[in-house]
Amino acid sequence: MITQDRRELNDRFKEVFRILEERGEIIKNDRNGRGLGDFAKRILNNRSYGHIVRAFLNDDDKRCINYEQARRVCHEYGVNLAYLLEGDGTPFGMELPEPVEVVGSDIPLNIMFTSKEAFAGASIDTDSFTTEDTDFFRLPGIMGSGYVAFPITGNSMEPVINNGDIVICKEIDGLHQIRDNRIYAVRSKGSIWIKYVQTVPDSKGRITGLRLVSANFLEHDPWVEEVEMSTKIYEVVRRISEL
Repeated sequence: MITQDRRELNDRFKEVFRILEERGEIIKNDRNGRGLGDFAKRILNNRSYGHIVRAFLNDDDKRCINYEQARRVCHEYGVNLAYLLEGDGTPFGMELPEPVEVVGSDIPLNIMFTSKEAFAGASIDTDSFTTEDTDFFRLPGIMGSGYVAFPITGNSMEPVINNGDIVICKEIDGLHQIRDNRIYAVRSKGSIWIKYVQTVPDSKGRITGLRLVSANFLEHDPWVEEVEMSTKIYEVVRRISEL
């Protein structure tokens, strides 16, 4: 007999699967590494078990994903472990907060300021970032939501971005939006780098890596960072330096 907690786990799995499809990270009939068989291979250890995944997704089927399989989903696709296993938080970590309304003003505070370490998620185990030591502010010319700002440490991007500068970033929708040799914040595996970015495609044209290049190239060599499902890319839209 399937317990209630397993049914609730499976419901959360279906929501995660739906989001992964919307993002294009799973394409059921794809033959280039994102199909249902590829998903079954990564989660159930057998490419031919796509029909079992379909059973998990079918509201009329009693079969449910188990906790070990759910942990694999989190590991393989960067899903928030606390959300999938316990229902805490959101599927892919904490979303950037909506702009904060200011009493007496029609212009909200729409940029969240946090520490670089908190934004990178270096101190936690899920694809998220802590909200300690955060604040909100606004700047002329930056409208809308989803902006995050944090201070820079180190000299790898000097003289373009200096130690102690603050950068303001906004997440892009996908790797296809990257424009080579522009500055982005690349967030992956508990680290975040501010670099010039060049895409590295495979033989089929899929972006499998990112070449990260420092402005201070005499002291810092470029390297290629492998793209994972949990990799997030943020365009740097503004630099704030000490006046």
